Amino acid sequence: MLDQESTPAVDASDRSVIQVLIVEDEPLTAEAHAAYLQRLPGFEHAGTAGTGQSAIRLVAEAATTGSPVDLVLMDMNLPDLHGLDVSRRLRAANLECDIIAITAIRDLQVVRGAISAGVVQYLIKPFTYATFAQKLTTYREFHRQLGERSRVTSQADVDQAFNSLRTPTPITLPKGLAEGTLAGVTEFLKARSAPVSAAELTDELGISRVTARRYLEHLAEDGSVLRSPRYGTPGRPENEYTWRRD
Repeated sequence: MLDQESTPAVDASDRSVIQVLIVEDEPLTAEAHAAYLQRLPGFEHAGTAGTGQSAIRLVAEAATTGSPVDLVLMDMNLPDLHGLDVSRRLRAANLECDIIAITAIRDLQVVRGAISAGVVQYLIKPFTYATFAQKLTTYREFHRQLGERSRVTSQADVDQAFNSLRTPTPITLPKGLAEGTLAGVTEFLKARSAPVSAAELTDELGISRVTARRYLEHLAEDGSVLRSPRYGTPGRPENEYTWRRD
C-alpha cells in the first residue's frame, strides 16, 4: 500500500474553519474525499495520511503549530494499524480531535468499538457525495455549538450539542432546484431498473427536458446516479441515468 502524506498550507488565524485530516491508504479514494471536502464550506483539507502511524504524527505536529486538526476522516483498514487503534492512541496522547470513521465494515462489534473510541460519526462505504455532505454538515453544527461556549453551562447545552449529531441538517440545493421536484425525480429513478433519459423523465413528470436534465445532472454530480452515454438512438446523442444501488 502507498503511504501518501500531504500538508497543504492553512490559515492558522481562522479557527472558525474546521481543519480536516484524511486518513486513507488508497490514493484515488483519498483524492475523492478531498474533492468532496473542497465542495463544503467551513472545512479545510489540512493533509492526507496513508498509514495510522503517519496520521498520529501529523496530528501531533499540527497541534504544535497553532493550527491543530479538528476532524479526522479515518479509514478503518490501514496497512499498519486498525483505525480504532489509531483513534485510541490519539486519545491516549491527549491529541484532541474528533473522528469520523469511513469504512466498508458493518460489523456491530466494530461499530461499538468505534463509539467507545470516541468516533462521532460512522460513514459506510460506498457512499455518495450527498451522504458525505450530510454527515459533515451535521458535524459542522456540532462543532459550532461546542465552539460557542468556553465551558458547558448546563445539561441543555450538552443535549443540544449531541442532538446536532443526530438531527439531519438540510443541504442547500443549487439555485433553481426545488425539493419537491427533486423528490419526484429521485422516486422515479429508484423505481426504475433500466436507465432513464431526460426525455423519458419529461414524459413521466411533465417537466421540460432542460429542467429534467438539470435535476439528473445534479444527482449525477452528487454521486446518487450513474451517468453514461446512450448509444443507438437517432438524432442528437444523450445521456442516460441509473440510480446507484451499491
